[in-house]
Amino acid sequence: MTDYLLRPAALPTLRQRAALRVLQCFGWKVFFKPLPGPHGVCVIYPHTSNWDFPIGLLATWAMGTQFKWLAKDTLFRGPMGRLMRHWGGVPVDRRAPMGATRQLADTMLAAPSFWIGITPEGTRAYRPNWKSGFYHLAVTANVPMVLVRFDYGKKELSLVDTMTPTGDVERDMDAIRAVYVGSQALYPENAAPIVLAPPRDEQPAQRKRA
Repeated sequence: MTDYLLRPAALPTLRQRAALRVLQCFGWKVFFKPLPGPHGVCVIYPHTSNWDFPIGLLATWAMGTQFKWLAKDTLFRGPMGRLMRHWGGVPVDRRAPMGATRQLADTMLAAPSFWIGITPEGTRAYRPNWKSGFYHLAVTANVPMVLVRFDYGKKELSLVDTMTPTGDVERDMDAIRAVYVGSQALYPENAAPIVLAPPRDEQPAQRKRA
């Protein structure tokens, strides 16, 4: 793991070094392994706080890698919309059917490079399971996944562990759970169990919002 620790002196641009130093000022370490190809899905877990966004954004700048990420379309209204898109944001209408997965897969594969970050919990509040969109997207596009781990206990953000979905959901979810063992959310009580939602289950049980 130490082999993948980002260090300012090893980064080629001023922007990368500056972003990493800001994170280091707050005690964060970033571990990054080169991405396994030009297309894929970053599975981001746990996601329980708004702080995940600025930490993650600074980390992508430090890596020097452009990631796309999904967010509800209402966040892209007004002057902030252009900035959100510049940072890699892709607006999503949560009322749209899951048939949009095929369209997103086609968009991904048509681009020279397209990695998209998805939080399978879908919310910072508690829900009893993960949404399955990230998995269906990776299978549909036949692309690898990077399992992105936030650990607020150790103040570590890791983009090291990769896997290619086999289509055997139970086996793949076992492998995913093994990677995230010990990862501590900022609000652990809001972190969802790593199990996929039953089909068509898109109504999370709300508990506490960070």
